Amino acid sequence: MPSGTAAKLRSEGTVRYRRDAPTSVMENTSTNGEPTRAEKSIGRLHVLTDFHLQQDRSHAELARLAIRGGADTVQFRQKHGGIQNKLLEARKVATVCADASTPLLIDDHLDIAQATDADGVHLGRDDFPIDAARSVLGPSPIIGGTASKPHEAAEAYEQGADYIGFGPVFPTTSKRNPKSVKGPDGLADACEAVPIPVIAIGGITHDRVRSVLEAGAHGVAVLSAVDTARNPEQATARFRAAIDGVLREADS
Repeated sequence: MPSGTAAKLRSEGTVRYRRDAPTSVMENTSTNGEPTRAEKSIGRLHVLTDFHLQQDRSHAELARLAIRGGADTVQFRQKHGGIQNKLLEARKVATVCADASTPLLIDDHLDIAQATDADGVHLGRDDFPIDAARSVLGPSPIIGGTASKPHEAAEAYEQGADYIGFGPVFPTTSKRNPKSVKGPDGLADACEAVPIPVIAIGGITHDRVRSVLEAGAHGVAVLSAVDTARNPEQATARFRAAIDGVLREADS
């Protein structure tokens, strides 16, 4: 790994934004003991559970296998079906995550996040506004924003996002009409645009982990590569090994 990249990864660690954050971030302090944005721990391997791309495993089973494989964050994602069914499935995932002490994020739905006592939400650009979500949820829950351009990442940060899901970095099959692929260079631009963690998403495979981390990403979010795998636990473990391998090199 080039020395400059290694130095960058070392400086980022798990909370790179603590070290180089602008004053506005560090002033985001709490007087009531609640964690500030700069104090929240954002995982490096987010696995999204989905029952639309496959119907062989439930959300809860996918979450259990992903956690066993090394996922440090689970995101419940169900785009189809009624709210009651979503809530039922999300509660099952919440139990799995609580038993494993693994953070759970709910895609799109603040109401489900509150009902399941999830650790936070991930919001798309057309979902509930981030600043409004913060007003509803309070300072503690993690809120992830979505961006496909650097200025969108900056907007999400200004609205109060704790991390940015940026992509698609590579071609993906999980969306019917995916936006144009951004590539590692586009990802690098987004990472430079915000002082909070950026999670790369879209077409991420274990052999692409190095390129996205070297571009400045804090971690990766994976969907198809785990959910549709013959062995989701092993698939997750390969991502975990790839991430840890790059970080070990950066620390050496």
